[in-house]
Amino acid sequence: AAAMIPIIVMGVVLEISKLIATVWLKINWNRAPIFIRTYLLIAIAILMVITSMGIFGFLSKAHSDAGLVSGDVMAKISVYDEKIKTAKENIDVNRKALKQMDEAVDQVMGRSTDEKGADKAVAIRRGQQKERVRLLAEIDTEQKKIGGLNEERAPIAAENRKIEAEVGPIKYIAKLIYGDNPDTNILEKAVTWVIILIVVVFDPLAVIMLLAAQMTFGWLKKEKEDEELL
Repeated sequence: AAAMIPIIVMGVVLEISKLIATVWLKINWNRAPIFIRTYLLIAIAILMVITSMGIFGFLSKAHSDAGLVSGDVMAKISVYDEKIKTAKENIDVNRKALKQMDEAVDQVMGRSTDEKGADKAVAIRRGQQKERVRLLAEIDTEQKKIGGLNEERAPIAAENRKIEAEVGPIKYIAKLIYGDNPDTNILEKAVTWVIILIVVVFDPLAVIMLLAAQMTFGWLKKEKEDEELL
């Protein structure tokens, strides 16, 4: 980053040099001195490794950046999920308290068969009225809170689903190789192997295609010369 332009120029020059050296070796293999052939072969191999390392680093960084975004989104979702969980637990506690109040009234009614028992149950019910109102109000407040949290969570969850869709092909590859429900480490291995496969065919393929093109032009030139002689 401190010398971006010079490094770009250096990389372009080295890449062009690598291709020129490859073609030159192909054309002049039989008459080139052995030390030149050896050096150029080593230099080409090293430059291919450097290019492959650059590709690997570039793709790994892209995957890492996507992972950071996914991690941030998951962290936000976890916060909302925890708040929703707490609100649901508060609702459950209040409903349990209401149920206990109902059971207390039912027990009084069940133990008595006369009007005094009924009056006592009514009195208990009236004594619970203020607490019941408070509990029902808290339940209503928590339910509204859950609704608001779900609305805030929805766009973040949609973003997370979008990220998951982007890494979906990698998940399918991981499932194919490692079985169902691959964990994060297995997904990382799958990503690494996919990047390695891309690296293996990227720069070597470019060099081989260049040689193939040079050989094809040579064959066409020879065929044209043969036709002219005929």
